[in-house]
Amino acid sequence: MAYKSIYRRVTAISRREIGIYSKRPLFLFCLIVAPVLCVVFFVTLMGQGLPTKLPAGIVDEDNTQISRIIYRTIDAMEETELKYSYSSFSEARSAMQRGEIYAFFYIPEGTTEEAIANRQPRISFYTNEAYLVPGALLMKDLRTASELSGLAITRENLYAHGLTESQAMGVIQPIVIEAHPLNNPELDYSVYLNNILLPGIFMLLITLSTTYTIGLEWKQGSQKQLYAMAGGSPSVALVGKLMPQTLLFSLMFVFCDIYFYKFLQFPCNSGLFSMIMLGILTVLASQGFGVFLFGIFSGNMRLAMCICSLWGILSFSLAGFTYPVMAMAPGFKLLSWLFSLRHYYLIYVNQALNGYSLAYVWTSVLALACFAVLPLLVLRRYQTAFLKYKYQA
Repeated sequence: MAYKSIYRRVTAISRREIGIYSKRPLFLFCLIVAPVLCVVFFVTLMGQGLPTKLPAGIVDEDNTQISRIIYRTIDAMEETELKYSYSSFSEARSAMQRGEIYAFFYIPEGTTEEAIANRQPRISFYTNEAYLVPGALLMKDLRTASELSGLAITRENLYAHGLTESQAMGVIQPIVIEAHPLNNPELDYSVYLNNILLPGIFMLLITLSTTYTIGLEWKQGSQKQLYAMAGGSPSVALVGKLMPQTLLFSLMFVFCDIYFYKFLQFPCNSGLFSMIMLGILTVLASQGFGVFLFGIFSGNMRLAMCICSLWGILSFSLAGFTYPVMAMAPGFKLLSWLFSLRHYYLIYVNQALNGYSLAYVWTSVLALACFAVLPLLVLRRYQTAFLKYKYQA
């Protein structure tokens, strides 16, 4: 009978919560519209995997057959488009400062002549690292083009000395290197970034929605009514209030997993079910953290939401997918354990990319479970808050 009574109370509170959602469009936006828009935006933004045809320029003061070969070599690369040709170094530099191009290649006058005379001419390239991704991609392409240019001149000299093509290539490249990227062989940015950026945004939305919906009871002065509906149990009140959000955000994770791994064919070596379970656990962990923060700050909704925002933003820096945690200072290594996105990232790599057993990341699974049960530590504070605390503006 006790279980039936708890079920009825949780159901009644959940129905009351759905009624609140219907009167406040902001809730529907945060719970449904915003997650879907984020998925569409990021998937569309990185639909081609890597950015391609990034605008670059070239300054060819040499204007010889060799320099034109260098031009064609650079322009043939997938990420680079030699959109402009400049007559001087200063003109190209001004164009890059204006943001017209991300990089330019400089071939000084006399390059071919000095190369034939074995006087080691210098060619250079300049990239705008204020734009991290295009700058890094163009640097890779232009560096490769620079090396290929030197090898092409060396090859022509070897031909002139009577060597055959196989002999010349044996001198130029005695060891052939084969690259085999694992797990994401296409080096698709969408696979690598969307699988972490979107869950991170979802976690931020979940924690903010959790603290806001709970704090709304104190703001409207209806917390005692909620407490009475729960039969004087803060745990029943919190479960009933957050149940609709749990279901909606879990459906958002399911939608993402099906869209990523079935329709877009992102690598998923562990199977879809394990990623869905990871998504549901992540929802519970994020809600648990939000409930814990609100309880710690004794009903101060504004402070709890500020801490949630700060925690969510720092998650992207300390998760380890942009900068490796192993290269961080010891203090930040320990701090990274306090962010659920870090544990999500480790489990995702272990499961979806590598397809290993959960035994390798059991600590991260346990950490997410601990986040989910954090509200148990503040239930007494909630009991006091329901009866005594008032909204703090």
